[in-house]
Amino acid sequence: MKHILICGKRNAGKTELLDRLLASCRMPLYGFRSCITATREDGFHEIHMFPICDTERRPTDENRIGICNRSEREINLRVFETLGVRLLEARPDGILVMDELGFMEAEAKAFCKAVLHCLDGDIPVLATVRAGDLGSSFLDRVRTHPKAELYNVSPERADDLYNRLYPIVEGWNEVLKC
Repeated sequence: MKHILICGKRNAGKTELLDRLLASCRMPLYGFRSCITATREDGFHEIHMFPICDTERRPTDENRIGICNRSEREINLRVFETLGVRLLEARPDGILVMDELGFMEAEAKAFCKAVLHCLDGDIPVLATVRAGDLGSSFLDRVRTHPKAELYNVSPERADDLYNRLYPIVEGWNEVLKC
């Protein structure tokens, strides 16, 4: 069984496709979701990490992974190394979700090691991976991992890709007997 990596540029539909696939899951989900929680008046975006099943998503200093705009960024590696690693190490039977892997965590050594360890494992992984950021050795290792299949999404291909990936996720449901 290969892990699924959904790759695409910003606003390509990665998270929307992921959410559609997760809606069909009948097994426990764990892992994380990172998302922009606020755009400030100065043009900077605050980005926070949440457990995948956290529906309240309260942004705090304890889960803020960074602040950035198109040319500048401030990254909080501590959140990746603590909360991020903890969310990846909680290993119930089910699907591990990582939304999204990108440039911000490239210097978080323990987090990167945990991500690659998960990809080495047999628990199904469903992840979104940012396109671009070429030359990021971490993302290059994720995108070319031998136990993962990379699927490129774009707005015009999202429905076709969903139809292709749905049977794989449904197969995970059957294999894990949920």
